[in-house]
Amino acid sequence: MTAHTSNDPLHGVTLEMQINALVAHYGWDKLGQLISINCFKKDPSVKSSLKFLRRTPWARAEVEALYLDSLDDLHDAGPDEPAFNPWTQGQTKKS
Repeated sequence: MTAHTSNDPLHGVTLEMQINALVAHYGWDKLGQLISINCFKKDPSVKSSLKFLRRTPWARAEVEALYLDSLDDLHDAGPDEPAFNPWTQGQTKKS
């Protein structure tokens, strides 16, 4: 039996992972300039952004579009900037 593979680049990537990746890459200020919504501009947090984006389809679509447009930048970080991996976000290295 063959494993099902998805052609969807967002398959398995949660909205929280997208926000964390975009904030790590752009920062809240730049993100608020790129997508003009108050949850990115006024007292931004991942929690408030998730709450707003889950209830607002047009804003979520803009975040997903920016994430998809930024995928190459997020994965091809320069030598002084580590590539962001949403799968390891929140994991700590145990000594």
